[in-house]
Amino acid sequence: MPLHIRAFTPADASALRAVFESSVHTLAAPYYTPAERAAWAPSEHDAAQWAERMRMLQPFVAELDGRIAGFADLQPSGHIDMFFVAGDCGGRGVAKALMARIEASARDRGIAGLWAHVSLAAEAFFRRSGFEIAHRREVTLRGVVLRNARMTRRLSEPCTLRDASAAEGTELAGMRACGP
Repeated sequence: MPLHIRAFTPADASALRAVFESSVHTLAAPYYTPAERAAWAPSEHDAAQWAERMRMLQPFVAELDGRIAGFADLQPSGHIDMFFVAGDCGGRGVAKALMARIEASARDRGIAGLWAHVSLAAEAFFRRSGFEIAHRREVTLRGVVLRNARMTRRLSEPCTLRDASAAEGTELAGMRACGP
């Protein structure tokens, strides 16, 4: 069955949690210690809180071979809050398809740039996708320090409006997103 990207439904929440845990404990294993992975994706979690977070993020869902293989979201600011591929689906085009959907959605929505806090495990993929490291970070999660990087990608360059009156009185006055 081919790879398919679709919109999130509330019934996806528990399967997305399984993808998240699988990704962290499998694909990120070469980059993070067992203690770091346990702090990042503990087996004990609040299922209702997770379901609400997914409902708020409204991620794109990747299906491969009839099952959920990954998910990623795009927020109005260009922030990608979550981007995960199941541990047994790495290297099968799931991340590439999700990133293509994010980029297309961003362009459709007039979002000029993307940014994410990217794990060490995902840095190479994000670089291949045109992102650059803005800065490295250390975050403490459940008492454990995790390393990651803020990565950014510009999708379009600002340019002058032909009709400046269209944006008059807004923060966009004299500017608009244009070009790829």
